Amino acid sequence: MKILAVEDDAVARAVLRKALQKLGHDVIEAKNGQEAWQRLEAEPVRVVVSDWMMPQMSGLELCTRLRARPEAEYVYFILITANSADSANRIAAADAGVDDFLAKPMNFEELWMRLRVAERILRYATQVRQLEELLPICSYCKKIRDDQNYWQQMEGYINERTGSEFSHSVCPDCMTRVVQPEIDKMKAERVLKKS
Repeated sequence: MKILAVEDDAVARAVLRKALQKLGHDVIEAKNGQEAWQRLEAEPVRVVVSDWMMPQMSGLELCTRLRARPEAEYVYFILITANSADSANRIAAADAGVDDFLAKPMNFEELWMRLRVAERILRYATQVRQLEELLPICSYCKKIRDDQNYWQQMEGYINERTGSEFSHSVCPDCMTRVVQPEIDKMKAERVLKKS
């Protein structure tokens, strides 16, 4: 798994990088939240392990920015902190969208356990996203079922979600296969009526 390691202290960043590599992960490094944000925009990762207190942009600010990206895949965020895990700090982290904590000095076994949880959660998040992208559509009438179990015409469903407007026409295949035979049938019926 590709992991972004964010730590302003060069020695602590090297220790984190080696620990993550020893666990079999690819590591991208950043020395502060601003640099981490630039790396995230250039190269997608699914896990961030970040120090809390850093210059330019803290770990909390970085996590808040990540959570504000509406269409991005879910990123699991582990915050490394020397701060006490008191109620105020936990609330601040939860409000920012942090998934988990690691205390300094970092424990290798705890890091391993949290990354195993991250892998499971990310696998489930991917599955949920795939399911949400499926449209339940009737194979006969082509109506789509929405989240309230209401079946509606495809045009209405898409319009509500995207604002797209539709103009109706007939494709050449349907013209040949459906419309033209109907026209020919109506002409033949008129000829029979006149006779």
